[in-house]
Amino acid sequence: MAEVLLEVHESVAVITINDPDRRNALTIDLSQELADRVAQAEQEANALVVTGAPPAFCAGADLTQLGSSKDEGLKKIYKGFLAVANASIPTIAAVNGAAVGAGLNLALAADVRIAGPKARFDARFLQLGIHPGGGMTWMLQRIAGPQTATAMTLFGQILDAGQAVAHGLAYAAAEDPVAMAKELARSSAEAPGALVRTIKKTMRATDVMHDHAEAVEAELRPQVASIDTPEFAARLAAMKARISGR
Repeated sequence: MAEVLLEVHESVAVITINDPDRRNALTIDLSQELADRVAQAEQEANALVVTGAPPAFCAGADLTQLGSSKDEGLKKIYKGFLAVANASIPTIAAVNGAAVGAGLNLALAADVRIAGPKARFDARFLQLGIHPGGGMTWMLQRIAGPQTATAMTLFGQILDAGQAVAHGLAYAAAEDPVAMAKELARSSAEAPGALVRTIKKTMRATDVMHDHAEAVEAELRPQVASIDTPEFAARLAAMKARISGR
């Protein structure tokens, strides 16, 4: 039975798309369930890892379900990976197998990607005779650059784990991408939740700025607010105690 699993441990949420017989292909129902699990993770955790049940990460979208209103059907398919893209907490895609089409979109939607030994990043839209959707061309060009995006989208190049790291599409390769993603998430998990969310919000804002002075101003008020929190006072006191105890 297809389902989306959610596990939360020490403020790290792990979402697993669990439909291995269909290689975790996104249906309308599965996409809605993914969006629901992301919303739940935002309430219960400070960081989110997204992966797929082996052997695939996500084999794309099931486009047989669109019905008569293809616009609305496609938007429903997008809903799951857009929830990851818009999450208020940091997100990591643990790409343990093929990420194809809409599955590539799901990987791109995360803030960071960890590639396992069997990871394959495959746009495949052109080969299927369909135009990319869900903002794939925008995400891929921003993350990997226009040359790599063109090679993947228009020339059919598929990147394995090592190539994905070399081209900036993945942050790192790991034998166990889920384990590495969980370890990477620990820093956010152990930090004050409000601070984690504010920093991510600020990074989204400064990402589109072209002026250093504008970024300085954007960071000033949140930084001042964080200095006035009890969490900062406690951590500063603990650091001073460690230094004086040396």
